[in-house]
Amino acid sequence: MLLILNVLSYNMQKGYTMFIGAFFSFTLFFVTALGVLILFLFLYAKVTPYDDYEMIFTQNNTASALGFGGAIVGLCIPLYSALVNSISYGDFVIWAGIAMFVQLLFALIMTRLGGRFSVEKHMDNGDISVGILMAFISSAIGLLNAGSMSY
Repeated sequence: MLLILNVLSYNMQKGYTMFIGAFFSFTLFFVTALGVLILFLFLYAKVTPYDDYEMIFTQNNTASALGFGGAIVGLCIPLYSALVNSISYGDFVIWAGIAMFVQLLFALIMTRLGGRFSVEKHMDNGDISVGILMAFISSAIGLLNAGSMSY
């Protein structure tokens, strides 16, 4: 009986130690991913020629909210891929940086188009169709970005 209790006690301690390690790993990766997302939100506001926060929170601009939300999803898709496929924390950080760079580059290119394709003009006018298009394109870029993260 004592032997059984010792074995159970050992297995419980081993399981507890494994849980602590897994929880630490989860926390490290999750907090880093959240940090990347927060940094992205800050940089996205700097890259786009219009102020999404102003347009969303004071002007109630649905087009801007859709485009901005799509950009967030477009980043989170490859972030998820980096979280699941990375072989180490450093590997994840590198892929997360690449994912953010690609999404910001896309936003920079799309918002600098001029003429009748001016995203800035359409967002300022609250053209919901352009917001939806930006959301879908951002998501598509995110999917391509995530799919490209392979070994």
